[in-house]
Amino acid sequence: MTRYADDRAAELRELFFESAQEVLQSFNDEALKIEKRPDDLEAVRSLRRAVHTLKGDAATCGFIDLSELAHQLEDALAVEANVDGASLAEIAFSAADTFALMLTAYRKQTELPSTSGLKALIKELADIQTPEKRTTDGRGKIAATWTEYEKLALRNAQQQGKLVYHVITTIDPLCAMPIAARQMIVMAVGSISEVLGTRPEPGSTEDGRVFELLVATTLAADTVVIKCRIPTVVSNVELRPVEAGEAAPLPTQSKSTVPAAGPKPPPPLPAIKQPDPNLASPVQPALEQANNASLTDSGEEREAAVHKASGPAGTENVLRVDAEKIDNVLNLVGELIIGKSMLQQAMNEFTVRYPKELIRGKFADAMAFQSRVLNDLQRSVMQVRMVPVEQLFRRFPRMIRDLAKRCDKQVELVIHGQNTDMDKSLLDAIAEPMTHLVRNAVSHGIESAEERARMGKPLHGTIHLNAYHQGSQVMVEITDDGGGIDANKVRAKAVKQAIVGEEEASRMSDPEILDLVFRPGFSTAEVITEISGRGVGLDVVRNVLSRLKGLVEIQTQIGKGTTFRLKLPLTLAIIKALLFRVEDRLYAIPINAVAEIARAKESDVHQVENHEVLQLRSQVLPLMRLGRSHETATHKQSDKLFVLVISLGERKLGLIVDSLEGEEELVIKALDGHTIVTDLVSGASILGDGRVVLIMNLAAIVERFSKLRGGKNAGVTSGLLLSHSERNQNALPAGVGR
Repeated sequence: MTRYADDRAAELRELFFESAQEVLQSFNDEALKIEKRPDDLEAVRSLRRAVHTLKGDAATCGFIDLSELAHQLEDALAVEANVDGASLAEIAFSAADTFALMLTAYRKQTELPSTSGLKALIKELADIQTPEKRTTDGRGKIAATWTEYEKLALRNAQQQGKLVYHVITTIDPLCAMPIAARQMIVMAVGSISEVLGTRPEPGSTEDGRVFELLVATTLAADTVVIKCRIPTVVSNVELRPVEAGEAAPLPTQSKSTVPAAGPKPPPPLPAIKQPDPNLASPVQPALEQANNASLTDSGEEREAAVHKASGPAGTENVLRVDAEKIDNVLNLVGELIIGKSMLQQAMNEFTVRYPKELIRGKFADAMAFQSRVLNDLQRSVMQVRMVPVEQLFRRFPRMIRDLAKRCDKQVELVIHGQNTDMDKSLLDAIAEPMTHLVRNAVSHGIESAEERARMGKPLHGTIHLNAYHQGSQVMVEITDDGGGIDANKVRAKAVKQAIVGEEEASRMSDPEILDLVFRPGFSTAEVITEISGRGVGLDVVRNVLSRLKGLVEIQTQIGKGTTFRLKLPLTLAIIKALLFRVEDRLYAIPINAVAEIARAKESDVHQVENHEVLQLRSQVLPLMRLGRSHETATHKQSDKLFVLVISLGERKLGLIVDSLEGEEELVIKALDGHTIVTDLVSGASILGDGRVVLIMNLAAIVERFSKLRGGKNAGVTSGLLLSHSERNQNALPAGVGR
């Protein structure tokens, strides 16, 4: 096998792993429907289609154990009998979990998990089903059965005016290779017609001498018969036309439809559309291109063709693109934005030096046109990175269902705003925080049915997931109608766990107390379980949100419920920022975090319990200096100050800076630990004149402020020294100005 073929096989397997996740998600979706509506036969059919897709794709990639197990489940689901919906749903859930473990094992090339439990459930389901009976076609001949995919292909062929024939061939008893003989028959008939189905199915190792085909053609029956009569291979051929609207008989099941050998090396992959769990898998077009070279026609290929014919128009224009390629394009757009800033800076200098130069107007017009095109390009690239938040929300119905059963609670999930678009990298990053919050909502938030009955609430608790855009941010909310968070209980627990001192806790407001739930190790659970109570989770939420330059805030009401609101930027790559100076050095913060900018004098700053505060209208605003502390610097009472009022949930904090530089669109550049050794800086950017600006990490600043305020030496300093940042900014590459 060539290196090229190996690379394409690896690419096909990666594509399979990606599409298989969509298939498993459809398992959970359809199982939830069946559990709620046991008589929903369409959900059962959708479940079987998903199993069939997984079976075919796994066989294509050579994952025989997975394919055989999926085939057994497909057989058990073949007959629509009166099976208890809850039992069928449990089998589907178990299958989804087992298949997921097998996929992980295949991907990591580790030992496959035990499948005995799932096989026992499948056997139990098969025993419940009505024993399958083979019927005759009216002339004493046993009739084959066709899957719903093949029936759909049959109807499509008839609508196109083609003749459909049921061909029954008998392989010569002296033929030593019946499996190869079946392949020869398919190739011969496929050269003049479309093979819609075969029994046994392609790849079966069953050593049968009767081979049946369902074919569609525009040629006469005699021509098909002549093609089937292969000397020394076929001893007899029978053909019966399938009339329009004729019901397909019950199925003839073969023992196996899984190839005994590994797959052929796949060819270069064509453009592949996005997967739909109820339609053909994206693995199928690659297989179709490979097999067309040898004029073979497998069952998986037919399904792909059927779904391509019956799928929504225009889906062929959808491409699956690696996220890394989009990131590269976005990085280039960022470089163009830096180039635009450089041109603008040069234009400003040109205007100052040559104010009467007539060509200045042409330059300005060209730059305005370039700016418009660049903005459109930036929006277009960002739109490519956007995906609906539904991709994340879909995983929670199954999770909530399982957690509710383990906690012996009744919980319903309501989803809003699932079509809200979000940057793909952000969506992946918040999956873990969302999981923690949803688990907490079930285990901590929602009360038991007995307790809800005592409080006059519905027995079923409700969790709402909501997403929407607000300005330049994406808001994601997790709301439950449980008991809420008791601030007094949190205060007492924080003192008991020595997270804050008793005196400090008594001075803290309710929003500040609620903010303590994000401290590492904090938990209000009285009993530690495998689900919650270890104090691990909410600190992860805040850490991840900080890394994403986002915020998390809490709204709660005792007896009514709690809402966790995640505020995220639309993108991590380009931000609108406010530039300011501290001790002659340039810094920036995201402008959407600035509630307002206030002017004050040094004499307006007061000391309250060893902390600097400012009377801002009717509120007392705690202050923090981003340079030297008040004690280590000399200030005149008449010195003017700029105070940046930032909002973090319900809390506000004033940052004292020396001067403002204005607003700027910044392209964020990541910095490694060798360049910046403080967590107070989250990144850097380059301005048009070549100056480097450091982007402050507001979440880390607020965390540092909280520690300074609650520590024993809180009165020593009210400033936040940026010595690490200053030293490293001085150490930036030569030629880069400050």
